[in-house]
Amino acid sequence: MVDPGGGDEERRIEAALRPRRLADFPGQQRVRDQLGLVLEAARRRVSPPDHVLLSGPPGLGKTTLAMIIAGELEQPLRITSGPAIQHAGDLAAVLSSLVEGEVLFLDEIHRMSRPAEEMLYLAMEDFRVDVIVGKGPGATAIPLELPPFTVVGATTRSGLLPAPLRDRFGFTGHLDYYATEDLVTILHRNAALLGIEADEAGVHQVASRSRGTPRIANRLLRRVRDWAQVHGEGVVDEPAARSALALFDVDEIGLDRLDRSVLEVLCTRFGGGPVGLSTLAVAVGEEPDTVETVAEPYLVREGFLVRTPRGRAASPAAWEHLGLVPPTAGDRPSGSGPVDLGPSRLGRTPAEAARQQTLPLEPE
Repeated sequence: MVDPGGGDEERRIEAALRPRRLADFPGQQRVRDQLGLVLEAARRRVSPPDHVLLSGPPGLGKTTLAMIIAGELEQPLRITSGPAIQHAGDLAAVLSSLVEGEVLFLDEIHRMSRPAEEMLYLAMEDFRVDVIVGKGPGATAIPLELPPFTVVGATTRSGLLPAPLRDRFGFTGHLDYYATEDLVTILHRNAALLGIEADEAGVHQVASRSRGTPRIANRLLRRVRDWAQVHGEGVVDEPAARSALALFDVDEIGLDRLDRSVLEVLCTRFGGGPVGLSTLAVAVGEEPDTVETVAEPYLVREGFLVRTPRGRAASPAAWEHLGLVPPTAGDRPSGSGPVDLGPSRLGRTPAEAARQQTLPLEPE
């Protein structure tokens, strides 16, 4: 499956490919302009900038932007993550060791424990933490002053952040999926850094199948390079890209084995749905969390899958992509009514899609 995550080796290579300056960061033009203004104003004031919150799907460059912020400010960067801070004492140890102007990067900040969040409120606003000494009636709070610093938080699920924490960030930037043209620029740069010979057509093939995600694009580029070195002439061209991506089960629009399995099972076994998530996961041999977090977001974004109150349903675009003919209303079991699938890749209006596919509503 095309997972935007990665192992230690993948992370090491990605770190080597990360740009160091905001001017070298491709794509995300609006966020770049906004963040550039915030950083330039802070430099002119000779003071730390406001705290920064970066949100968006994995693999779009939140960690890279945190490193760029520290680089632009010429300040050290401290990196930790929400799951690593499960007690207020863990956060107090990190905060008390910060130096003036340092950038603290908190990845997956929405996964911090509640006591640590409450300590972070005070630290971000007043640059102070209260250290509790003792237990019971004899416990006392010792205030500890902190030097001015900047928190850069990253989250893939900004809706899980409590409002008091979200409001303490002076700048919030949301990263969207990249256009193919931006991914082409990224891949040309990274191919040069890795010493990979690549032409325009080959790079475009990789970029167009990368789900708008630079992390996936970089990984596919290395797999195409491997194929070209073993079976080709060592050049990432269009024939090499097509053959390599076919070998790794990535089709023309970026769907991988798991994506196609979900759509095929939904269409061939359940007549297009709706069907509950757990039932769908059992049918494809995966855990429900895997289907929901890995396959479903891209399928929904591309208009192949529809989430309804009664389960998941295939859109007309899914049937078309699989080369299947959707069943007529008479072929379906009786249900409680149609489900509006919304506008599809086939150009149908929601009303036309609903008339064509009358979907039964079954419990999740």
